[in-house]
Amino acid sequence: PILDKIARIRRMIGTRAIDLQVDGGVTADNAHRVIAAGANVLVAGSAVFKTKDYAGNIAAIRGAKAAA
Repeated sequence: PILDKIARIRRMIGTRAIDLQVDGGVTADNAHRVIAAGANVLVAGSAVFKTKDYAGNIAAIRGAKAAA
């Protein structure tokens, strides 16, 4: 699964200053798992623009960092 791939790539990166970006499929519901797996840059276009409450959608995704 994708979370395993993210974790494997994060281990490969190690301590080097390299961002690990995930683009696609990121939602407020799964962002904390994506972050916990090792991603530090999330691209969430559809999850942000799915409703007119863009600010609320962004806040929900940003809040995932605390849960990770």
